[in-house]
Amino acid sequence: MPWLSRNRLRTAGAVLAATLLGGALAAPAARAEPPAGPLTDLVNPFIGSQNDGNTYPGAAVPFGMVQLSPDTGHTTGYGYDDDHIRGFSAVHISGVGCGLGGDLPVLPTTGDITETDYAKYAASYSHDDESARPGYYRVGLKSYGGIDAELTATTRTGKQRYTFPATGKANVLLNAGQSLHKTVTSHVEVLDAHTIRTTLTGRGFCQDTKPYTLHTLTRFDRPFASYGTWDGDKVTAGSKDSTATGKSGAYARFDTREDRTVEATTAVSYVDAPGAARNLRAEGGRSFDRTKEAANAAWERRLGLVKAQGGDTALRRTFYSSLYRSFLAPNIGSDVDGRYTGWDQRPHRAHGFTYYQNWSLWDTYRTQAQLLALLAPRESRDMALSVLRIDKESGWLPKWGYGTVETNIMTGDPVTPFLTNAYQQGLLKGHEEEAYAALKKNADGVPPADSPAVGREANAQYLKDGFAPYLKGREHAKPGDSDFDHGASATLEYALSDAMLAQMARDLGHRADADRYAARAQNYRRIFDTSTGFFRARDAKGAFAGPADPAKSEGFHEGTSWQYQWMVPQDMPGMLDLIGGKKKAGERLDSFFAYPQLLKDPEKTAREVWVNGPYDYYNADKYNPQNEPDLIAPYTYLSTGEPWKTTDVVHAALTLFTDTPTGMTGNDDLGTMSAWMVLSAIGVFPVQPGTDSWGLSTPVFDRVDLQLDRGYYPSGHFTVKAPGTSAAHRYVQSVRLDGQERDRTYLTTDDLRSGRELSFTVGAKPSAWGTGDQAAPPPVGTSSGAQQADRQH
Repeated sequence: MPWLSRNRLRTAGAVLAATLLGGALAAPAARAEPPAGPLTDLVNPFIGSQNDGNTYPGAAVPFGMVQLSPDTGHTTGYGYDDDHIRGFSAVHISGVGCGLGGDLPVLPTTGDITETDYAKYAASYSHDDESARPGYYRVGLKSYGGIDAELTATTRTGKQRYTFPATGKANVLLNAGQSLHKTVTSHVEVLDAHTIRTTLTGRGFCQDTKPYTLHTLTRFDRPFASYGTWDGDKVTAGSKDSTATGKSGAYARFDTREDRTVEATTAVSYVDAPGAARNLRAEGGRSFDRTKEAANAAWERRLGLVKAQGGDTALRRTFYSSLYRSFLAPNIGSDVDGRYTGWDQRPHRAHGFTYYQNWSLWDTYRTQAQLLALLAPRESRDMALSVLRIDKESGWLPKWGYGTVETNIMTGDPVTPFLTNAYQQGLLKGHEEEAYAALKKNADGVPPADSPAVGREANAQYLKDGFAPYLKGREHAKPGDSDFDHGASATLEYALSDAMLAQMARDLGHRADADRYAARAQNYRRIFDTSTGFFRARDAKGAFAGPADPAKSEGFHEGTSWQYQWMVPQDMPGMLDLIGGKKKAGERLDSFFAYPQLLKDPEKTAREVWVNGPYDYYNADKYNPQNEPDLIAPYTYLSTGEPWKTTDVVHAALTLFTDTPTGMTGNDDLGTMSAWMVLSAIGVFPVQPGTDSWGLSTPVFDRVDLQLDRGYYPSGHFTVKAPGTSAAHRYVQSVRLDGQERDRTYLTTDDLRSGRELSFTVGAKPSAWGTGDQAAPPPVGTSSGAQQADRQH
């Protein structure tokens, strides 16, 4: 999660107990049929809009280019505690930690235009007169005599409907010069009595970045009575054109004394103005109501891929809202004709696939990429191919990409497990060697000085010494984060990626490479301090750096050694041996999760022991369920032979997700935390990101039916059953896959694709299930053929 805006504070009194997921699990789950009515009725887009979850409540379709949503003055767009709306802008990214997007805020007003700063002309509103559902948002603006604003969207257009009071001066303001980041230049042009065109160039995400350009075209359903533009604070009636390095914008004025409704459709393109015009022609022709219905239908189809039975309404709302947010990104980046702007800032055309953009890879490679590969394989294939296009057109694979530029936010090598996951899921058929070549270049080199990318910035030292050095205070060579600032965690991330690439290399017959990467996958050992029993950063000379106290350690990105000690999913047996074996590792896990307290009061432990405060990543020795480095940690108990403790911790963490505005556990980071909730609630979780292993824990629903194919795979449906699951009966007694007893605590992707039913028997006490020596997920990316064969069987 980006460092700038992270609120991790969830006080115990923030949410009524009745709304908590834990409350839903306090009694045996009711036997329930799938919820009556549309699944979209269960989605609350306001979840995460308070306490810096940084979600947005506005209108979008799955993976849409446009996210038409209100901006209230919060750094990332919408803040539930704000009481004014500055505009409804066309681009938002769900759950990011820094201001990004917010392009072209549009606001209806009345009267003379005396202000051009949207913070000053913002309209007041109340949550009592506000609602949202998938693909639709409405609010009653109390300012300007009362205006009703409604929003809906297609993939590349946002449609607005404004109902004004009876007045001769009803305005729609299009602000081209203000957004959630820095606007470099902006241009507005009134083309005719129905149409306004803008071009915006912006930059910045957490830190400075290369600029990107967005083209928009807005067409109104009725002619203007008059119009004008502004440049800075100067408003010029009748002007058709304005270009500025600061604030610029345009307004359209209507007479609403008889017809009070004005509709407008805004199309966007990252390529050029003709692209925006084509997108508008292709997608903007429907009425507002028909567009709203189509958006709702698109979401109903998407949510219908997962049918959950059991639990109460609050639990289902929380679950389906998380599933909804999991499908908001990445976002389509190509126009209707297939053109897109590549990272070389030149236009290209996608043939045979849809081009996607917005890559929060440090976050999404751990959960959301795997969920989308299961439920949206066709789109996931196109996403993987889009990442390969970035390498082809810019010379390097991305780290954290926004639109058409690299931001270099976050550290490590997240693109490797993202792409190896796509490979393991069968999504790179016909492109395996292309992907491998790009990944090998990324794993063995460093981008040149003239490349915007940092890649594996510390790779030269890592390849030489076996670790990325922690160079405190080093000046950044390029904008964004630096692996040298986080040498310890970068080492762990590099080693994880090496393991996943080793497995891919071996599968493709590159045996020498596979052995080399497998050896590098053991580099986590190079930063283990035997005197403390924890990982520690090393300086350029190899000496351990920073405090010896693991709770005060340095060189770990958004965490401490306590949090990062479990991030060795490629070799859990080896990591546990370093600590002193399964027993000592289990004792340390119990301390990390405050396990004795958790058993007495899971909700209180989650909110008062684990969660210590906003942006509080450091100086902690406890589990942080709200940030990516700890997402896999509860599943470490699968490797200590105590799988029931995984369920205890996962179910406690699930209480942090609720169906209220405070119900997001930290930033969602383009669906990362939402996907964690969905997968953990189902009971099948990607414990080794970048490969094909899925750890098991007790589901929270009696039954979940998954539709896995959508026309891409021959296998169609997979059902997970756990009849009677509840807080009182949460422990696995046995597991069957298609009727066959299964003592292992994990599945493979092949199991999911070829199987039909995974059945849990649950009870009130822990059992011996999953405690055998071979029950846990085995190491990944080793050179042992025996272990590789074991993984296949």
